[in-house]
Amino acid sequence: MITIIDYNAGNIGSVVNMLRYLGIPSCVASDARAIAEAERLILPGVGHFDFGMGELIKRDLVGALRTQVLERGVPILGICLGAQLLTRGSAEGDREGLGFLAAETVAFDRSRMPANLRVPHIGWAETRASANCPLTSAETAPSRFYYVHSYHLLCDDPTEAILHATHGYEFVAGFQKGSVFGVQFHPEKSHRYGMEVLRAYAGWSQQGREAASR
Repeated sequence: MITIIDYNAGNIGSVVNMLRYLGIPSCVASDARAIAEAERLILPGVGHFDFGMGELIKRDLVGALRTQVLERGVPILGICLGAQLLTRGSAEGDREGLGFLAAETVAFDRSRMPANLRVPHIGWAETRASANCPLTSAETAPSRFYYVHSYHLLCDDPTEAILHATHGYEFVAGFQKGSVFGVQFHPEKSHRYGMEVLRAYAGWSQQGREAASR
């Protein structure tokens, strides 16, 4: 069962509908008790970084998330703003992020981009996976995902960046640190490529990855 966190930062309906279409059991939770009982989490989101963190704080969800993810190793997938909230913080605001990943959220550097290239980055983009990426398969690489963002991820450890796309220059489109995952794109809006990501996340286990590597 995947628990989708509802914290008033974006419409979660498309995530719910996509998981239902895929036959993946899910529920929606907006309180700490339900999160404390979750087996697997999705943190979706759109909008401003400080607003999103503020909503998590207002609902007293930060402590429950830290206990589940950092102490118990419950898998979490952040989507778009949700992925950015898993970092230490964002150039978009002043609040600290959850800090589940050693990374920052930074604005697109317009000095590295052609003058006619727009920000926010909106639309489909080819996305390349690293060899160890557990969210995509070789059969569908490279994948195409749907993006809507003005900020992107910058990982301290480049090996934790498992997906990359290009908008003027290459940026991190997805990361993994243990059981913590994040994607800058919207898998729930990315048709068959997004379906693959959600299926892979729903079936991922640390034990399975360790067995496969032996």
